[in-house]
Amino acid sequence: MTFKNIITDIESLAPLSNTAFMIQQVYSCSTENIDIIKLVKIIEDDAALAANILKMINAPIFGFSKKIASVSQAVTLFGTDIIYGLVLKYSAQEQLKADTSIYGIDNKVFNDVCQLQSNLMLQWYSKIDLRHAQLMAPLALIMESGKLVLANEVMRSNYVKKFKLGYAKSDDIAKFEHEILGTTTYYISAMLFEHWNLEPLYVKILKGLDFETNGGEKIESFINSLDVIRVAVNLRNVLTKKSIKEASLVVEDLGFDPEYFIKVANRVRAQYDKVLINRIKNIKLEQE
Repeated sequence: MTFKNIITDIESLAPLSNTAFMIQQVYSCSTENIDIIKLVKIIEDDAALAANILKMINAPIFGFSKKIASVSQAVTLFGTDIIYGLVLKYSAQEQLKADTSIYGIDNKVFNDVCQLQSNLMLQWYSKIDLRHAQLMAPLALIMESGKLVLANEVMRSNYVKKFKLGYAKSDDIAKFEHEILGTTTYYISAMLFEHWNLEPLYVKILKGLDFETNGGEKIESFINSLDVIRVAVNLRNVLTKKSIKEASLVVEDLGFDPEYFIKVANRVRAQYDKVLINRIKNIKLEQE
């Protein structure tokens, strides 16, 4: 298993669906003046995509008390940026069906982590810079895609047992990934997005999470905000007291209010706790 194998895997992936391509075209014209009517129609014409977007939007993890019944309602409530992220997440998952058990979690928890990262970004950074939060929330939702690529590569190799042991013993996920690949799965995500011709800004930001970049002050601010999110929420620590505290120290170093961040993170954590409690209840009911 090598980085070269993974790049070969990425290059062999088929393009995203026609629907995803059409939606990319809508966004490529302008990210701020999206033709909402056209966007909604494209999504609604793909029944599977529309159903899955509504399923993700109505997930308890988002905390909405009333059911969102239509794509147009979802776009109105969440905005075009979040919908774009959900389209990409669904499209990528269709291409990258992977067993995340090598990370010690199931696919449901992996999806939880992705949604929590996006949710935390939106709720925290909106007070600092709303447009920044709207741009970064979709990226936070899909930035872990590289881990699915790595999972597929590991599961096809004779390295499964060794990977699981090494991952379980490692205190630093990024360090462990560097040891086995010479890079991290965020860089793999960047390579994946490049292959699919996704937003170039996202590619640049993800590469900056792994290596230093000279993209300027704006790119650096995007990278810094994502760094806070991945410290607070990751496959090893899902908004634990320790990870929230560590992330708040990064927030403070950036010159932002750490107490406000902790407040938001705890609120998102409380929402997630309710989701987990309901899951346990449902499992017990199914077993009865």
